[in-house]
Amino acid sequence: MPGRTIRDRVRSRLVLPLVRWFDSEAGLEDLGTRDPERIDWFRCVPFLILHLGCLGVIWVGWSPTAVGVAIGLYLVRMFAITGFYHRYFSHKSFKTSRPWQFVFALLGNSAVQRGPLWWAAHHRQHHAMADTADDVHSPTRRGFWWSHIGWLMTPAAFPTRAERVRDWAKFPELVWLNRFDTVAPILLAAVLYGVGALLGVHAPRLGTSGAQMLVWGFFISSTVLYHGTATINSLDHLIGTRRYATPDTSRNNWVLAILTLGEGWHNNHHHYAVTARQGFFWWELDITYYLLVVLSWLRIVRDLTPVPRKVLARGLAGAVEEDAEP
Repeated sequence: MPGRTIRDRVRSRLVLPLVRWFDSEAGLEDLGTRDPERIDWFRCVPFLILHLGCLGVIWVGWSPTAVGVAIGLYLVRMFAITGFYHRYFSHKSFKTSRPWQFVFALLGNSAVQRGPLWWAAHHRQHHAMADTADDVHSPTRRGFWWSHIGWLMTPAAFPTRAERVRDWAKFPELVWLNRFDTVAPILLAAVLYGVGALLGVHAPRLGTSGAQMLVWGFFISSTVLYHGTATINSLDHLIGTRRYATPDTSRNNWVLAILTLGEGWHNNHHHYAVTARQGFFWWELDITYYLLVVLSWLRIVRDLTPVPRKVLARGLAGAVEEDAEP
């Protein structure tokens, strides 16, 4: 019936995308009927608002307190992404307890980069199909902007590739966090506004406010954090040096390594992905690894997978043809 068709269209085009802002598993079957590479602008409105929120600095100004909070949250959440979303959930390069696993998953989720299962599943897909037609964010296939941000905004990239993260799906708290992946960012934004408002009243000498803390601590910090992380998908497959002749275009880039706490040693990583260390040599700064070592001293993490000597020797000998060995 025509009326039913109209209702179905409204549900498909307006209701379900709106619900998926809060429940990432709502109506996933509907996504299969769409062009998988079309930008889904309505679904991405919250992501666009995140960027537009940075313009609020025009009205709220800045203060050392707000900027300091923004930098601190950038570093803490970048570590949660690089150390746990990436090296732990994607590659299992070390071990930790179930409570700490959830704590760092929550921190990573607050970075506005979706849930830990979604992140790990897409990253595992990237490693399995790097720079092939099945790599969703290869800059050599679709260009810089597609690999940096475009792929993320498509219907194809939205669902979690459940078949690649069955190992993590046995933890209901991770599944819940992955499904309701806007809860942590919203709570962080609310806390930042509340803390800023309290400081404005009780510590006016700090020169901050709720709105200022929200703009700097959430909008600016999260936006810069996203683009810093995304440079590994885009720039780190285009600019840099290649120590290992991997079958993909991954590169080592010391500037990106600084911005991402060690992820810029991407060619190293693609050659031997399961190690907790991506800066294979002492002169390759890898802050994430150093922090993981500190956490191991505190017994929060354990069993950090080292870089095998033969991999180091291979790197010192110069780029060689990739063999079947990881």
